[in-house]
Amino acid sequence: MFAKRPQILRAAGNGTPRRGILSGMRIRKKLIVLHTLFSISLGIILLIALKPAMSKVINSAEQEQSHQLSVMLFDIESPQQSRLVAQFDTNARIKVGTMDELGMSGIVADLAREATPSTLPIGTDGTSAGVARWLEGDQFAVIRVRAQRARKMIGLVYALVVATLLIGYMLVAASLEMFVLPGHLYRPIGSLLKADRAVQEGDRCNELIPDPQIPADELGEIMRSRNETVTSLRANEQSLAQTRDRLEHTAADLHKKNLLLETAKKNLEGADRLASLGMMSAGIAHELNTPLAVVKGLVEKLSMGAELTKPEIVLLARVVGRLEKLSDGLLDFARVRPPTLVQADIHQVIADAWTLVRLDRQIVQPGQQIEVINEVPKSTLIRCDPDRLVQVFVNLIRNAINAITFEPGFVGRVRITSAFELRDEVEWIKILVDDNGPGIDAEMIDRLFEPFVSTKLDSMGTGLGLAVANGIVHEHNGVLTVTNKPAGGTESGAIFELLLRVEQ
Repeated sequence: MFAKRPQILRAAGNGTPRRGILSGMRIRKKLIVLHTLFSISLGIILLIALKPAMSKVINSAEQEQSHQLSVMLFDIESPQQSRLVAQFDTNARIKVGTMDELGMSGIVADLAREATPSTLPIGTDGTSAGVARWLEGDQFAVIRVRAQRARKMIGLVYALVVATLLIGYMLVAASLEMFVLPGHLYRPIGSLLKADRAVQEGDRCNELIPDPQIPADELGEIMRSRNETVTSLRANEQSLAQTRDRLEHTAADLHKKNLLLETAKKNLEGADRLASLGMMSAGIAHELNTPLAVVKGLVEKLSMGAELTKPEIVLLARVVGRLEKLSDGLLDFARVRPPTLVQADIHQVIADAWTLVRLDRQIVQPGQQIEVINEVPKSTLIRCDPDRLVQVFVNLIRNAINAITFEPGFVGRVRITSAFELRDEVEWIKILVDDNGPGIDAEMIDRLFEPFVSTKLDSMGTGLGLAVANGIVHEHNGVLTVTNKPAGGTESGAIFELLLRVEQ
C-alpha cells in the first residue's frame, strides 16, 4: 500500500549518509518488530524480577521439608519414625559427620549448636536448600530435600507469566492493527502518499488531502501544513504565470517599440547627416564666398587688361593662403590615419604646442599679455602619437587665446594641469586646459566639436580646429569635453577636459 522509502540517516560528525537498522522495512513490519522486541524484553525483565522471589519460595519450602525430615529422624521413636520417613521420596539427601567432613564452616557449626534442639536453615548448594543440625560432640547432620512440587508450581507460575505476556502481546497487537493504526496511521499516510503522487503526476484535483481524512494529532498537523504549502505554491505559480504573461506582453510591446525606435533612429541619423551636410555646405560656402569674391574681382580686373597693384597682389596672395588653409583643414578633418603610439612626455608635447602657437602672429597679437602655464609634471609618460597630440593642444591653446577678450592691462591666462585616475581598473590621465576668458555660450557647447562651428568665422579660424582635435582624441580612444567654470567663482572661462588612457 505504501511506497518503499528507505530512511536515510546522517552519520554524526562527517555528514556521510547511512541506513538505519529498520530503514528497509514497511511501517507495519517495523511496528511488529518493535512490539515483539518490547514484549520479549518485558518478559525477560519480569522473569528476572520474579526469580529472586521464586527462589526464596523454593528455598523456604525445601528448608521446611528438611526440618520436618530432621524431626522425624532424630526426635521421633520407632516404629513411627520409619512410617513418617517413608513419606519423603528419594529427593532427600542426609549427611552425618564432623564439621570438616561436611565442609561446614565454624560459624555455621556454632549457629547449629545454638539452634539445638531446632535446626539451622542453610542455602541451596545448587541443587536444593536444607537444614543443619548438631547431634552431639563434634557430630552434625545436613539434610536437604528437593521440593519437586514447589518447583513444579513455580514452573507453572513462570509459564503463566509467559502465556500472559504472549496473550497480552497478541491482544495489544491485534487491537493496534484492527482499531488504532488503520485509522490513525495507515490511512492518513496512504492519503498523504496519494496526494504526493497526484502532485508528481500533475493531478491538481487530488493533490490536497481532504479535511475528513486528516486526524487531529501531530500527523494531522503535518498534513495540514503540507496542504497549506501546496496551496501557497499553486498561488505563487499562478502569480508567476500572470507575471510571465505580463512580461511576455511587455516584451512584445518593447520589441515593437524597439523596432519603431530603430526605424526612427535610422530616420534621425539620415536627417542628422543631411543636416550636418547642410551645415558643412553652408560653412564651406560661407568660408569660400569672401575669398572667392576677392579672387573674382581681381580676375575680372586682369581680364579687362588692367594690372594689379602691389596691395592687390598682397591681398590675392592672402586670399589664396586662406583658401589653402581651409583646404588643409578639410583634409585634416576627413583624413583617417591610425595613430603611431610611442612613449611620450606629455609635458613636452604641450610645450611644443605652445611654441607653435606663440610663433603664430595672427594668434598672439603684439601688445597682448598672455600666460600659458604648463603645470603638467615633467616625465609624465603615456603611449600616444605625439605629433597628433601636438595638433590637439595647438587647437586647444589657440581656441583658449582666441576666446579671451583682451583689454588694456588685462593678462590672459591659460593653465594646463593633469591628474591620474583609475576607472574600471584602467589608469587614465586627465588633462585640463582652462582660460580666464568670458566662457562659451550655452547654446554653443553642445555643437562646439562639429565642423565649421566657431565663434571666430573670420580670418582667425576655419571652424575645423576643435573638430579635428576631437577626431584625433577619438583615434587615441580618449574623450574630449568642454564646460564653463562654475558661476559665482573668482573668475570666468572655459575648461577643456582631455581624458587619455596611460597604456593603449
